[in-house]
Amino acid sequence: MSEDMKQAALDYHAYPKPGKISIELTTSAETSRDLSLAYSPGVAEPVREIAKDPEAAYKYTAKGNLVAVISNGSAILGLGNLGALASKPVMEGKSLLFKKFAGVNSIDIEVDSESPQAFIDTVKRIADTFGGINLEDIKAPECFEIEKALIEKCKVPIFHDDQHGTAIVTAAGMLNALEIAGKTIEDAKMVCLGAGAAAVACTKLLISCGMRPENILMLDRKGVIHSGRDDLNQYKAAFANDTDKRTLDDAIEGADVFLGLSGPDLLKAAQLAKMAENPIVFACSNPDPEIKPELAKQTRPDVIMATGRSDYPNQVNNVLGFPFIFRGALDVRATVINEEMKIAAVHAIKNLAKEPVPEEVIKAYGGEKMTYGREYIIPKPMDSRLLGEVAGAVAKAAEMSGVAKAPYPEHYPLKSIADIK
Repeated sequence: MSEDMKQAALDYHAYPKPGKISIELTTSAETSRDLSLAYSPGVAEPVREIAKDPEAAYKYTAKGNLVAVISNGSAILGLGNLGALASKPVMEGKSLLFKKFAGVNSIDIEVDSESPQAFIDTVKRIADTFGGINLEDIKAPECFEIEKALIEKCKVPIFHDDQHGTAIVTAAGMLNALEIAGKTIEDAKMVCLGAGAAAVACTKLLISCGMRPENILMLDRKGVIHSGRDDLNQYKAAFANDTDKRTLDDAIEGADVFLGLSGPDLLKAAQLAKMAENPIVFACSNPDPEIKPELAKQTRPDVIMATGRSDYPNQVNNVLGFPFIFRGALDVRATVINEEMKIAAVHAIKNLAKEPVPEEVIKAYGGEKMTYGREYIIPKPMDSRLLGEVAGAVAKAAEMSGVAKAPYPEHYPLKSIADIK
């Protein structure tokens, strides 16, 4: 990042007021009667109602439209374990995105915990305050243990966005890329470079969407994850295949798909050249991808390329998913965000990319024409249709799978944040 951009980023967070979020009142507090209703003695009435029926909290408090963004700071963006407090700008940013794109009120919570169990205990004790909890920037493999435990212990949906948000958006783009390349997910051979939280979640969701486990080779820092290794944790071991391939150079031969969730410049041009016809490359390391798009296209003009960056086509961006997934889950009071809801979000995002792009989106991206194809396999974050399509699909899937405590909303499909009730 240039010095000018570094200073601009610091100024953005410091002015006009420190931080990126604030709290506002939603009801009148202008008269003594208002204060008597808001606090003592009037507040006693909703307290009594909630004590009798906990579900009344959704009627009398902000719980139903409130999400906590919680981290321990152990895996902040690409910066590593810098501690809970250092993660606060990222968590505030997530809260900003929740509000901007889906009208979800969100507060960030940074937990300085000495162990995964301490983190679990802390979150469990505060969970009922919120309608949902978005876990963020927690390192693997602890993140798997933490999410699993909290899903079991909490009554509200728990969602680790680094895992599932990435997976949902990746799967949506991947299904479209395979279609454009003339390939099927059932037959596609994939190499996944990286074995952390995002890689594990992406691979699991792609399997749920139809990819065959035997067609997947995952690599960590030691090479291919194969059945002969005795150094694998349970999460990596789930993807161990019986193969004699040991390196990326071995694995990439004839592969249809490369999924990178690792580090910069780890896929070499010579390796890309060995892939099958119409190769699909999702180089999602940020800010620098596993292979630069310019080099990839120079090496293989038939490549279908996606990255995590906004300055190239086909950005794999979690903001296409998590705000709207929570919107749909909150509006039917889902108790979990299950596999059916994730797959519904995948197909809603995937299908939206095939629709004509509205003029407002084209204007927001400098007048660039966008049509479903190699350079446009996934919608843009500023596409307002994501709100209605994804939230609606998620809410319907929650209802159909039996995890919704409220019916599909009468005011759906949402056209804009103004429609949110």
